[in-house]
Amino acid sequence: MSSQQFRTSGRSSKRPIQARDAGVGTGFLFILATIASVVGLAATYYFFVRTTMGQFIDESALVEATELGGTAGRASTSLLDMLPMLSLAIATLMVVFVTVARRRWTAAGIAVAACIGANAATQILKFLIPDRPDRGVQTLELNSLPSGHTTLAASAAAAVFLMVSPRWRPLAGFLGSTFAVATGVSTLINQWHRPADVVAAFLVVGAVMLPAGWLILRTGSSWNVWKGYGEHWAASRIWVWLTVVALLIAIAVACYSLLQVMPGLSADSTIDYFWAGTAFIVIAGYLSALGGTWLFGLAARKA
Repeated sequence: MSSQQFRTSGRSSKRPIQARDAGVGTGFLFILATIASVVGLAATYYFFVRTTMGQFIDESALVEATELGGTAGRASTSLLDMLPMLSLAIATLMVVFVTVARRRWTAAGIAVAACIGANAATQILKFLIPDRPDRGVQTLELNSLPSGHTTLAASAAAAVFLMVSPRWRPLAGFLGSTFAVATGVSTLINQWHRPADVVAAFLVVGAVMLPAGWLILRTGSSWNVWKGYGEHWAASRIWVWLTVVALLIAIAVACYSLLQVMPGLSADSTIDYFWAGTAFIVIAGYLSALGGTWLFGLAARKA
């Protein structure tokens, strides 16, 4: 073989840099995000269950939810009644479409297993976490953290997010988080769960679904190809900006509502704690969507 042939052969055997497999080099970020979810779950439990201030904020939001009865209550009750079948229908349709039409058998198996795992983890935590300690706040002592309904909705939305192609993930992240946030707020309006229960559910889903997502990226590198924003209407930046706007509005509402009852967390509020609790739910839901969209976009194989 001539020196020219050797050089040509050597060049053809190398893979282009831009054709790296999906997930390569981002494993540490997924580990970090998973740890952050677990730490966030522990912090949420400690502050809102173990401290007087946390219990007071959480319980006040639940009590003030009675001010939003009537039409809002009936609408949220209807959503909660439909949730199990709705979540199952969404997950089933996506499993059938992805596995049959796109032949992503491995991805579907991982996503469904993670979805089941997240819901099982919530039920186990409900059983293992001790009852709420007496901190001088009038409240039911039984543990209600994390929210099972919210876990069901958020895990179904996350499963869809993991199984679709990267160009669909910005849209899936926004719509899925909106569905999960609406479910969480509905549980608060109906006084089924406190805000911390809903936030904890989002964190449980994140802790379980993030490792599953990394596995899907690594085992489905051929279809986890990301051409960047704008390649498709579902990959438009508008979905990210809508998420950011909702997040900023929720932060503003949380700050304003809490400032109304500061200092000393006055008990005179009639609805400020409810709006603060609702804002916490919205922040947790949309922040998860924003982080997930960014992380999976970064980890996908570039076209």
